[in-house]
Amino acid sequence: MEGYLLEWANLLLRWAHVITAIAWIGSSFYFVWLDNSLVRPDNQELLDKGVGGELWAVHGGGFYNPQKYLTAPKFLPEHLHWFYWEAYFTWMTGFALFTVLYLWNAGTYLVDKNVFPMTATTAVLAALGFLIAGWIVYDQICRRFGERKDGSGDRIVGVLTSAWIVVAVYAACHIFSGRGAFLIVGAMIATIMSANVAMWIIPGQRKMVAAMRAGETPDPIHGMRGKQRSVHNTYFTLPVLLVMLSNHYSMTYSHPQNWLVLIVLMAAGVLIREYFLLRHKGKNQIGYPIAGCALILAVAVWIAPPPRAAAPEGAKVDFAAVEKVLQARCVQCHAAKPTLMPEAPKGVLLDSKDAVAQNALKIYQQAVQQKAMPIGNITNITDEERAVLGAWYEAGAKTQ
Repeated sequence: MEGYLLEWANLLLRWAHVITAIAWIGSSFYFVWLDNSLVRPDNQELLDKGVGGELWAVHGGGFYNPQKYLTAPKFLPEHLHWFYWEAYFTWMTGFALFTVLYLWNAGTYLVDKNVFPMTATTAVLAALGFLIAGWIVYDQICRRFGERKDGSGDRIVGVLTSAWIVVAVYAACHIFSGRGAFLIVGAMIATIMSANVAMWIIPGQRKMVAAMRAGETPDPIHGMRGKQRSVHNTYFTLPVLLVMLSNHYSMTYSHPQNWLVLIVLMAAGVLIREYFLLRHKGKNQIGYPIAGCALILAVAVWIAPPPRAAAPEGAKVDFAAVEKVLQARCVQCHAAKPTLMPEAPKGVLLDSKDAVAQNALKIYQQAVQQKAMPIGNITNITDEERAVLGAWYEAGAKTQ
């Protein structure tokens, strides 16, 4: 029953997380596009009011004319729409999902003793430490280098932040299981994004609004800081989406050099995002998406598994050898009364011949092709044992 309830918690939290993430990313992408698409108005009346950019658009049968003020407008309406709950709820649902799926089962999902031996408690503390340290280091980089008068701040912050993420990726992939490391890196970057909204963007906007309502001129530094953090968030978006999806594709996180795989794929996401940012400004720099796709293709070729000869037609593989592998590496979780799990994951049982025959395809896909099972290789299955399972399935998956 515990496993069943956790599955429902997983489903509902994942659903809520996707919904709020779509709302946050959608509004973020829209405003980045809008900011890059505004043009200086020709109307002198608008210029006199302080409008620095405007845009005419048509959508859904209506015409829209958003305008951006470079300074405080003369009249500030009482009702302002604030874009922050999307960011907050995305992080809260994501952290709740991370807790239910990974922290609750840290010994299974975060620990790989072949990578770094540690207890489940240590893994939980280390994972939380990554989230906290990720924000602290990034925030200090922005504080110390982001406001240089010579205009070099953005470039320095970009280089140092990229270097910090590379260090974090390398460390995570040498401490946690591959699957867990990818998710922790994604959660760390997502925490940075949400903290940017909560700690800098929204507080800065509140100070500007308060000054305007008091009849004072807002300090432009708040807008500059908010803009800088917002730009960082838009570059973070595609890498975060990548790592959040990666747990379904073990060929990425199970590679021996998984840290480099992740870095290259995230770099591809940044290049592709850069293309769209420039495209909004009317610059069609096609080299960026071409370079991003080339990196993805290079990774796909690099991590492709070597071809394995199929079993000869009509060949018979001794099922006793298959049973030996399943008993040693699989039934600890996939049994009516598993020893490593409260219940068999997904209800898949491998503790009888009939159950093995019924789940032969899943065995082949998960243990041989994708190498996703056992989770975190908790039972230390070897490549030779995977080959036994593969040869058995390719020879017809006979249980007699």
